[in-house]
Amino acid sequence: MSFQNIQGQFEAEFENIQKNLNGKSGSDFNLIRKGAFEQFKALGIPTVKNEDWKYSNLKNLDKLQFSFNSASSISKTTFDSLPFSSLKGISICFVNGIFSQELSNIEESAKIKVLTLENALDQIPEVIEKHYGKYVEVDKEGLSALNNALSNSGSVIVIDENYVLESPIVIRYISDVTSENIALNIHNLIVVGKHSEAKIVEIFQTEGEKTAFSNLVTEIFVDKDAIAHYYKIQDENDQSYHVGTTQVNQEDKSYFYSATVTLNGGFVRNNLNLVLNGQYIDNHMYGLYIPNGKQHVDNHTLVDHKMPNCESNELYKGVLMDSSNGVFNGKIFVREDAQKTNAYQNCRNVITSDTASMNSKPQLEIWADDVKCSHGTTTGKLNDDAIFYMQSRGIPKPEAIRLQLVAFAEEVVSQIKIEELREMLDTMIENKLK
Repeated sequence: MSFQNIQGQFEAEFENIQKNLNGKSGSDFNLIRKGAFEQFKALGIPTVKNEDWKYSNLKNLDKLQFSFNSASSISKTTFDSLPFSSLKGISICFVNGIFSQELSNIEESAKIKVLTLENALDQIPEVIEKHYGKYVEVDKEGLSALNNALSNSGSVIVIDENYVLESPIVIRYISDVTSENIALNIHNLIVVGKHSEAKIVEIFQTEGEKTAFSNLVTEIFVDKDAIAHYYKIQDENDQSYHVGTTQVNQEDKSYFYSATVTLNGGFVRNNLNLVLNGQYIDNHMYGLYIPNGKQHVDNHTLVDHKMPNCESNELYKGVLMDSSNGVFNGKIFVREDAQKTNAYQNCRNVITSDTASMNSKPQLEIWADDVKCSHGTTTGKLNDDAIFYMQSRGIPKPEAIRLQLVAFAEEVVSQIKIEELREMLDTMIENKLK
């Protein structure tokens, strides 16, 4: 499939960006854009002929017309009515890809910087030059290349060395599709300095019933002895398309902890890629997806062990209802130098209807010989004996099923270290599983 319509829209938007650079067309940053756009044109939008996109088809995108960076007038009242709006912490909010000062709560501090991409280019160009676009592989993924080419918004978060940030940093993305379809290309950079600690939450939501196509990249650099907690929460409408890549680079003795929770979204593709560039690195990756209706959720993970004495642990769980579809593809690479590696991966799924489907493909490639690694996946229905036992104790069958599903999901949600966020998710999951 050629995707002529949607690719033509992207080309027109790129030309529009180039026309409005006001003398900055020769800047290093714009040269990166140009190179990325040429890469996108060479790679194109992935089709089902691409093995990594075998079960996730973007063909319906080509039928739609999008506006780019469309202005929105979402009020504070509307914002306050959205789930998670009361979550405490430092927050930066983007509505249709445009920074909203009114809906953000950015605290000034000598130890942390929370900036828009535009401000970071002016205030901390050395950080942009060192890190921005350096970790995501635009030569392999067409939509990541497109993001590098078209993104003109996003957040840049820098945690200085030797600092423990107690409050979470919450990045909110609201797509206002009440009147038109919109396309977003947002690029974030998060740098956690040596011996520092931070908790980052990304929340994606829609307002309205039209279509949002969100193409996002978040790059995270975790320096030596640093600790980063990263949570991605998705609660978008049934018409939305979400393609997000989180690219993580870890240095010696760093610790990365993540949970990706997909509550709602028409088409969701999450890429979570970790590169372990040092020794004695530890990371834990959790995922939960609960699609219903005709929702489609695809989680691709990659852990690249390049150095010895590191450990990775991964658990993804899905509850698939109605005619929904799930995909999980988890890759673990253990390079020749990565002796003494411990790497574990598990994907478990429950299907609650005969019309739901799940495609799971764990992959493990090992070039070292002194390692402990395992992977596995299971997909099935709930335990009838357990349901019967609960019924025998006076619990109606629908409630017995709900309780089992909630308990199944709780294994992931319980890993979230922000108590307020965990409680909000518990309530929303219980409501969805009624």
